[in-house]
Amino acid sequence: MNIAVVGGGVRCRILLELIEKHIFAELNPSIVAVADIKNDAPGLVKAKKTGLFITNDYNEFFDMNDIDLIIELTGDNEVFFDILSKKKKNVRAINHNTARLFWEVGVSSIHKQNSEELEKTKTMYRLVINNLIQDDVMVIDLNYRILDINDILLNKLGLEREEVIGLYCYEISHHQDVPCSGEKHPCPLSVVKETHEHARVTHIHLDKDNQNIYCSISCHPLFENNELVGVMEVTKDITKDIKWKKALMRQDKFVSLGRLSAGVAHEVNNPLTTILTTAMLLQEDVDPGDPIYKELQIITDETMRCRKIITSLLDFARQTEPTKNLCKINDVVSESLVLIRKQAAFDDVVIVQDLAEDIPAINVDKDQMQQVFINIILNAMQATDSGGKISVSTTFIPVDEVVEFAISDTGKGIPAENIEKIFDPFFTTRESGTGLGLAISHGIVEGHGGSIDVKSKPGNGTTFSIRLSSKSMV
Repeated sequence: MNIAVVGGGVRCRILLELIEKHIFAELNPSIVAVADIKNDAPGLVKAKKTGLFITNDYNEFFDMNDIDLIIELTGDNEVFFDILSKKKKNVRAINHNTARLFWEVGVSSIHKQNSEELEKTKTMYRLVINNLIQDDVMVIDLNYRILDINDILLNKLGLEREEVIGLYCYEISHHQDVPCSGEKHPCPLSVVKETHEHARVTHIHLDKDNQNIYCSISCHPLFENNELVGVMEVTKDITKDIKWKKALMRQDKFVSLGRLSAGVAHEVNNPLTTILTTAMLLQEDVDPGDPIYKELQIITDETMRCRKIITSLLDFARQTEPTKNLCKINDVVSESLVLIRKQAAFDDVVIVQDLAEDIPAINVDKDQMQQVFINIILNAMQATDSGGKISVSTTFIPVDEVVEFAISDTGKGIPAENIEKIFDPFFTTRESGTGLGLAISHGIVEGHGGSIDVKSKPGNGTTFSIRLSSKSMV
């Protein structure tokens, strides 16, 4: 591997000496050229004595055909960006900060260890970088420019290194054209610039499918000659941890609200029955043409609506375990669709089903699961305009021993600010809704040892996914 160095300072000279003396087990690096604007630069002087190609203008490197790697050691990021824009596509380039990371990990210890210890250090370094560090890493300058990025993050983004180097960090992580700011997205780099100390924040980033991922970001300052020159940003995906904590909080809230709802429902149900019975008896003694009759009808209708809410409260508060029996889940889905097809036809909404044939029998409470399917599909119908479509599918995932049910609609979608609330009791965006349907469905699915999730984009419909784990399988 032939290397050209831009910047002939002290580090260039030490790098020349290191490569001369060290025996490399795998690579065969060789510095073939050095550039520096100062003729008395230590590295340039040594390169001249060694017989290497030297120049005061690094642009001459771009016409050379025997260079595989260009290392920028000037400390000037603009020089590095200029190299990136002019180098040949098959030539790699690293800047002074990236080189410094390797330097601190390996090069500084090389002068203190014998060859056996050095080989151990190299082996450990390769193990840490390639196997043990599974978090996302970026090296960023003080102007928010990305100087380096690891392969793990590149794979998540679905991008090539050449597409990322030189871009701003907020372009990659947040898909925006200004730096992060505000209480919800504080910029860790700005904190490091102000304090010169390590900073840690939590952000909500977007993946390549534009879905939210929760990230814990640690920014470590990088110094050169006691001057802050950039940061190494390490990002850890904590989405699963966040969802797990929210699930626990939701479960505790459900238990408390369930007990409260049961007490309120029973207390309110008795006077409602009295009101309803009295209004109906009075109607029997009043002529239907009398205005009082219409007023009594309003009382009757509204009381019935209240009793419907009370019934939902009791369903929500019910803590009974599901009565499970071995069922062909595709039959449960099909029977649920039969019950609502007339309503779908009335609303001019097409329901399409795609049920996999390899679905194993599952232990479920048929009535409860049917309640879940019908509830979610009815919600989808209400969110879908005339002429829209609802797709219902089942899939078996053998590796995880999981059956997945997906219900997708072509409706208006759910705003991002409401996604986290839709399973909360009493949350609804409809005037006539009770906000208990999805909460009840969530409880039923969890009672079966499964999970329920939702993905939605405003204007692009919504998909509910229900997964039943191996605990429900036979």
